[in-house]
Amino acid sequence: MPDITTRLQVDATPTAPALVLRPWTASDAAALVALGRDRALRRWTSFAVDDEPSAERWLREQRRGWERGHFAFAVEEARPDGTGGLVADHVVLRNAVPGAASAEVGYWTAERARGRAVAPRALGALTDWTAATFTRGGLTRLELIHQTDNTASCRVAEKSRYALTAVLPPLPPAYPRDGHLHVRHLTEDPG
Repeated sequence: MPDITTRLQVDATPTAPALVLRPWTASDAAALVALGRDRALRRWTSFAVDDEPSAERWLREQRRGWERGHFAFAVEEARPDGTGGLVADHVVLRNAVPGAASAEVGYWTAERARGRAVAPRALGALTDWTAATFTRGGLTRLELIHQTDNTASCRVAEKSRYALTAVLPPLPPAYPRDGHLHVRHLTEDPG
């Protein structure tokens, strides 16, 4: 099992800085409170951070998740010196437990970073890490679910080679509206 010190790097592109994916830490609480004010983030996700105590609870849940196959990463756009900057995104691998053939990925993007290809680059790094880390244990498939009317998430999934395979009926409370199920097979050839 990976440990809570795992860090992933995504190289810079000609138009975008490098990304650093790292586990969430207690020092991220203030940033989370600011992110919690984003109406779009609240509309599309179950992210509910209103204040410092709720941010601290959310962070504890993310860190405890590493013990049960729930690997959450804060995504930062790297500064020119290579260190992380402000949180731009969140990516997560859920239910990656020994013997499971499938797991789920998810993400959300900070308002200031939307439209800059942060989410597909971070999701690509998470997907590659997952393939390298978990396929020997039997994991062969990743699922990504988003609301059908979230066209931005659909574009991220498609850019990241997660094929749309089904439209799902609502399953409240986790999925209150119809959803798209996208799938990526980890055994497929890269490209």
